[in-house]
Amino acid sequence: MLDIFSINISAFQEERRIRVYLPKNYDKRDKRYPVLYMHDGQNVFRDEWAVGGVSLGLEDYLNDNEVEVIVAAIDQNSKERINEYCPWVNGKHSEKILGYRSSAGGKGKLYIDFIVNELKPYIDSTYRTITDCTAISGISLGGLISTYAACVYPDIFKHVAVLSSAFWRNQEDIEKFVIESDLSGIQSFYMDCGDREGKGEFIHKEFLASNEAVADVLAEKLPNRIFKVVYGAEHHYQFFRERVPHLFRFLDSLDA
Repeated sequence: MLDIFSINISAFQEERRIRVYLPKNYDKRDKRYPVLYMHDGQNVFRDEWAVGGVSLGLEDYLNDNEVEVIVAAIDQNSKERINEYCPWVNGKHSEKILGYRSSAGGKGKLYIDFIVNELKPYIDSTYRTITDCTAISGISLGGLISTYAACVYPDIFKHVAVLSSAFWRNQEDIEKFVIESDLSGIQSFYMDCGDREGKGEFIHKEFLASNEAVADVLAEKLPNRIFKVVYGAEHHYQFFRERVPHLFRFLDSLDA
C-alpha cells in the first residue's frame, strides 16, 4: 500500500511529494516497523512514475517478498537535485571529471535537516514506526547525500545503503568529513559500485576509484562496512534494480 502526500520544506519554501510504502498487512496488525528513507522518490516504486521510465520496482519487490518495513521516498526537485544532494559546492575533483568548474551544490545540509526535523517527526507521528530504527539509502548523488546524513546524524540513521554513489561531486569534502565524524552509532553500512558507471574508460575508472576511496576511509571506522564491486554494472536503473535486496540488509540485524 502506498500513501502519497505533500509536505512543506521550510528551508526551500516549497511543497515536496512524499511516497510512503506500508507493508501488506499494515492495517491488519498492531505492529511497529523500521523506516527506510530514500531519495529520488519518483524512481523508487513504479516505472510509470520514474524519470526515464525505469524504477527500482520497490513496491512489487516489497509486496512479493513480504518485507516488513516502511519506506518513505522523497521526490526529487529535478532542477535542484545537484544542489540538494551535494552538501558542498562541487570541488576540484568534480572539475577533473566534468572538464569544467561547477558552482552547483551546497544545499545538502538543509535537505537532510528537513528529513530529520520535519519529515521524520511527521512519519513517526502518522505511522506505527520503530522510532530508533531508521535507515537511509540512495543511488548516485543519493548515495553521496545519504553518506553525509549518516555522518551528521549517526544517532538517527543507524543503517545506510548506497549504490553507485556520485561521491566525485564532493570527493575531497566527503572523505574529510567521514574521517572527522563520530560514526560509532552506525550499525550497518552497505555500499557498492559498478565498474562501467560512466561513458568511456576514464570515467569508468574514476567513478569506481572515487567509491573505493570513500569505502577505504569508512573501513577504518566501521568494521561492519560492506563494499562490493559489481562487474559489468552500468549507471542505470536496470542495473540498480538488481541490487534492491541489499537495501534491506539491516533488517537481518533486527532478528538477531
